[in-house]
Amino acid sequence: MPTPIAFDPVIGRQFIKYARLVAGRGYVHNTLGNMVMRSTHPDYPHGLAYTKHAEISLEEMELENIVITDVPTSRILCGDRMTSVGHNLSREILRLRPDIGATIHVHDDAIIALLGALGNSAAPPEFNVLSLDPPFVLGKPVHFVPAHVDVEADVSGVADFVQDTNAIVLVGHGVTTMGRSISEAYHRLNTLTAEVRRCIVAEQIAAVKGTKPAYRSRAEIEEMYRFAERVIYPTRAEAVMHEEAAE
Repeated sequence: MPTPIAFDPVIGRQFIKYARLVAGRGYVHNTLGNMVMRSTHPDYPHGLAYTKHAEISLEEMELENIVITDVPTSRILCGDRMTSVGHNLSREILRLRPDIGATIHVHDDAIIALLGALGNSAAPPEFNVLSLDPPFVLGKPVHFVPAHVDVEADVSGVADFVQDTNAIVLVGHGVTTMGRSISEAYHRLNTLTAEVRRCIVAEQIAAVKGTKPAYRSRAEIEEMYRFAERVIYPTRAEAVMHEEAAE
């Protein structure tokens, strides 16, 4: 006998909490930013996806604006309002990444501005890092999707890169971060956008002084990615970036 699908008020309250936090950071400008939280269900191997329906923004929404969808399909399982097209990308992330429990998608001003300033260069963007925390918090490299590719309308290409990143930048559009929890996805979003703002300021100051920003080397960044799990979720307080510290 099928298990009924019931709205979980605990997930609902957490969703509203993080919707307010995301909006409070200034990430939300209209109805198109969104979040998704996965819950388990015995009849749905991929779980259920809690998200905001279309036509209202995260900053305006209340509990009644949350709908529950299937993960492999866009079928609404609880609620009666359609989701935005952007939900396709989040569903595909959840389908392909069983380790991911939540995603956040916003249109961050700094990221759009920085990449827009690069012009129409054919060179792929590169996520430069000034500070220590981004590689540790992000855990994996940032993946850039070119402006002419719409992975929200057509998710067929997501499988090619989703295993190797926790932050997807849609050039000229926005950014989607993912995490095991909504908290982790939120921390990754804040870390990425903060570093982009730091890079913009560093480039401006360097231009005035005639110097170059002291970006960390690719080797340093790769080393930090390698030890990210131990740093963010430590099991010991010492020597976490040494191989002998593995437990």
